[in-house]
Amino acid sequence: MTTSKLFVFALTASLSSLYSFATAETAQPVKPTIAKICTNCHKAEPNVLRGYLDNISLKSKAIQIKMDDSIEVLPFNVDSIQVINEERKSGNGELFQNNGVKKGHEVRVEYAEKNGVKTALKLTAKPPVEISKEMLITTDEVAKLVALGSVKGAYNLFDSRPAPRFQEGAIPTAVNLPFPAFDKMADKLLPADKKALLIFYCSGVTCNMSPGSAVKAQKLGYTNIKVYKDGMPAWSEKNYGVLSALSLKEAWLDKDISHVLLDTRSQDSINEFIKGAVSFPATKAATFVKSLELKQKKAPIILYDASTGKDAAKVATELLKAGYGNIKIVSGGFDAWKVAKFDVALGKPATKVVFVPKLRLGEIDVEEFKKFATAKLSQTS
Repeated sequence: MTTSKLFVFALTASLSSLYSFATAETAQPVKPTIAKICTNCHKAEPNVLRGYLDNISLKSKAIQIKMDDSIEVLPFNVDSIQVINEERKSGNGELFQNNGVKKGHEVRVEYAEKNGVKTALKLTAKPPVEISKEMLITTDEVAKLVALGSVKGAYNLFDSRPAPRFQEGAIPTAVNLPFPAFDKMADKLLPADKKALLIFYCSGVTCNMSPGSAVKAQKLGYTNIKVYKDGMPAWSEKNYGVLSALSLKEAWLDKDISHVLLDTRSQDSINEFIKGAVSFPATKAATFVKSLELKQKKAPIILYDASTGKDAAKVATELLKAGYGNIKIVSGGFDAWKVAKFDVALGKPATKVVFVPKLRLGEIDVEEFKKFATAKLSQTS
């Protein structure tokens, strides 16, 4: 090979390497088209998004779909988009009015893409899962069993949601047996007695994970199975949930997710506390709850006491009576936090309760959504 040919070959190879490097550096990560939780039952499809309806703007004619830490804002034509809500009513974009399709609901969105802009053509909300009446168990029935405890009540309660959701708070006495990991964990967690009462729950009436777990348990030979179809959303309206000290740290504090943390111990006994907690003594529960000024009734409120949970439960009961619907108690209280050797703050906690909503990873606030939706709409005009 001549010198000139060698030079051309080397130059070509260098340019090719440089181009590959530049392409790799500038390549944008591919956005997901399906939420991870949806992959338990579905696969990604071309020109289809599966996730949660995060926002709707009829004025800007745009919807926001959330898939884990990613969002998509899609413009739509009010007259031509097909909409099927969770009650199986169908229509066009006018069905979005008056909460016709609830925010936070699981949806499937078909879209067309032109010049990089995805336009929503059809939105289908996930319908309630069909379960036989004899297999259903109500919130009141579950509450009565939980009050007795799993031994006296002779039941086994399983949370079928993925571990991260379980960590954020669960029904008391529940054990986490995630539906995606059912086959791997069933032998360790299910009782040996095939006639034992098994109760499965997950994220509500449209969630397939608890019914799916029930079917798997039946195939293993269990004969006394119930599904708490209404799940965690319904439970939280009238009852408090629980979480461990580790879960408080990992699911809330480490991730800096907005919440209110209340220390229900006597103010006189406190000389150290969990950082960020506000003093809210159980001895003054009724008075303090009446003076509580939280506009967000579903703001996550996490309580802890010294160890038994009795003081925290007393405050939780008052909060539930006042209409707060997202209450959780730390199992083992402050003692459990100390045993785990997690950091503590010295002195006395604050006395004023303040809730500052923070956006989770992948979320945008309403005003940003409106701006983004308007920009998307102008691109399609």
